[in-house]
Amino acid sequence: MKKKLIIAIGSGLLAIGLAVAGAGSWESGDGEVRGGTIRTENRLEADFPAMAGITPEQAVQKASAVVPGRVLKTGLEDENGFLVYGVEMVTAQKTVVDVKVDAGSGKVLSMELDEPDDHEDRGNPDRGTDDNRQEGDHDSED
Repeated sequence: MKKKLIIAIGSGLLAIGLAVAGAGSWESGDGEVRGGTIRTENRLEADFPAMAGITPEQAVQKASAVVPGRVLKTGLEDENGFLVYGVEMVTAQKTVVDVKVDAGSGKVLSMELDEPDDHEDRGNPDRGTDDNRQEGDHDSED
């Protein structure tokens, strides 16, 4: 029983390692998109859905093939002048990965570690409630 568990864990780690290693071929080193099939120059964001050659569901399938996990969000984006789907995935290890999928071909263009958008302001001491308390404390000391 123990041996089967070790083999299963090892296989899982190998699969994750291969997915991450394979994803390196799509990454430009800094996670930036450097090409694509659909140019967004002189186009309105409202035109993006009609310009896309694949559906959001197809983009999620492509992203899920390289980053196993759950989808946090997906949407069309202008990335360096090209139309892409940004698909945020959260892995079993609670890592958030932003996968850019070409909106024309479905090819994965880049991947980078990301933080979920709803956590960006967490822990910021300059938020309104903290400022109000600090101001009140200063007034009471005078």
